[in-house]
Amino acid sequence: MSDVQIKPQSTLTCPQCGHQATETMPTDACQYFYDCRGCGAVLKPKPGDCCVYCSYGDVPCPPIQKNCSACCG
Repeated sequence: MSDVQIKPQSTLTCPQCGHQATETMPTDACQYFYDCRGCGAVLKPKPGDCCVYCSYGDVPCPPIQKNCSACCG
């Protein structure tokens, strides 16, 4: 029985301008692109990460929170 409490929001920090935005993450998929609202940069995951939330967010994406790495990719 898995009662993992999923945190649905993550605060992304742009590596180019430092702008921060709290976003609601998709619960059943990884988000590969994100447009920074501060400078307009298109963020992509760092090598080895499945999505922008895992690379630039303060909370990893829901599939990773569920320990479902097979869901990502």
